[in-house]
Amino acid sequence: MKLLVTRPMTTRARAAIEAECDATFLENTKLDATEAARAMQEYDAIIPTIGDAFTAQAFEGAPRCKLLANFGAGFNHIDIDAARQAGITVTNTPEVVTDATADIAITLMLMTLRRASEGERLLRAGEWVGWNPTQMLGRHMSGATVGIVGMGRIGKAIARRCHFGFGMQVVFFNRSTVTDLDHPARQVPDLLDMLRECDVAVIAVPGGNKTRGMIGQDQLAALGADSFLINIARGDVVDEDALIAALYAGTIAGAGLDVYAKEPHVPQDLIDAPNTSLLPHLGTATDDTRTQMGLRALRNVTAFAAGQEPPDTVA
Repeated sequence: MKLLVTRPMTTRARAAIEAECDATFLENTKLDATEAARAMQEYDAIIPTIGDAFTAQAFEGAPRCKLLANFGAGFNHIDIDAARQAGITVTNTPEVVTDATADIAITLMLMTLRRASEGERLLRAGEWVGWNPTQMLGRHMSGATVGIVGMGRIGKAIARRCHFGFGMQVVFFNRSTVTDLDHPARQVPDLLDMLRECDVAVIAVPGGNKTRGMIGQDQLAALGADSFLINIARGDVVDEDALIAALYAGTIAGAGLDVYAKEPHVPQDLIDAPNTSLLPHLGTATDDTRTQMGLRALRNVTAFAAGQEPPDTVA
């Protein structure tokens, strides 16, 4: 099977893919819509990832490629409806990303509530003049109320860490009713009401049309001047301009972000904003997790090549 892998893989994942497929690996550049369409004509299967523009244009005509085995749980960079109409199978890599992404959420929560990024910048700039009782006062995470927006696998993993690790009260918003929790948590049916209740809100919804711009001016105002926003989902779930305005106006207390609306571009106003902790999309960035993601994508490829239903089919 002639396979295109649109990004470099870990050593272990690459070796496994090369053992199974006639694979071509691209450098770390995103495919635009024209390149994606060309790839669909040249390969039997593709392992794409976030940033590759598999828009409706990519599926026009009669593409040779019949499988997009996405590298990652999120697949909002793929036009699922267009893929389905063209008879293209789309898979993802769920479950293996859960723990690493939840860990990054906790990292950002601690960094932001305790102003760790500000403190590190102060020290590295040579501006720290020594300890004093009122310097860089932050907020307790232990015992605070966390609001989870999206109680899927990752949302549940974040909530579990918050409750058992930090004794936090957990409230959450989810479009469907969630009952299979192994810790205390209360579902709030209205997003604005949930945001008003929490000290820190963590965005953990899938990307795509249904969630784009979900957190805007009204939601940030509901969160309030004493509370924090953490986003480890997709950048465009949050209205970036509204977030920047809220940070400078003090409408919210701070933000911790691992994702951005137009990656890798990060607005300078966001970089300069007060009390922001900014990471370069590190959610799944451990060698074990990225290897498991590659192997999970490969499992879908090999199942498809054998005429079987891929285990992680989303379309």
